[in-house]
Amino acid sequence: MTDPELRASHADRDRVADLLRVAAGDGRLTADELDQRLDRALTARTVGELAELSRDLPPASGPGSVAKDTITIDRQGGRDKRDGRWLVPRRIVVRVGWGHVRLDFTEAVLTQPELHIDLDVRSGTLTLLTRPGISVDADDVAVRSSGSVKIRVPPDPAGPALLRIVLSGTVQTGHLRVRQRGRASRRRA
Repeated sequence: MTDPELRASHADRDRVADLLRVAAGDGRLTADELDQRLDRALTARTVGELAELSRDLPPASGPGSVAKDTITIDRQGGRDKRDGRWLVPRRIVVRVGWGHVRLDFTEAVLTQPELHIDLDVRSGTLTLLTRPGISVDADDVAVRSSGSVKIRVPPDPAGPALLRIVLSGTVQTGHLRVRQRGRASRRRA
């Protein structure tokens, strides 16, 4: 057993922060509890302080609790989607020749604070559905031909920052759509 008085490393703090984010995604922690525990985790001096933050949570080593580092979605027609309670990796590569890809983050399990999406949208559509607390950075997306990018997400998330999505790549004659779940339906009502 590790001595609780040992000094915590950056990696120790990151592991606990990831565990806390997964627990919040599973509904085990409220947004307020997540914020409080993340603040304490990032300033913890010892491994004992970190252990106290996760003592009432299941270990992250259980089946299905570790997200892949990278997933690749290659759609050349038809539809592909990630929705419900899916584990968000650190990086997603999306290639859409034609067809539609939808990434729905409204119930997704967020395991880290930042996600990089490398995209190549030729003549299809990539749609991202977010929730409050998720910000989107599309500064590195190039638009060519008759391609279009529409982002309908508040620039600064209200409440705790859950995830920052960084988009890079090219939209040629296709479309990139990003919106916060429920925003469009409220405007129509």
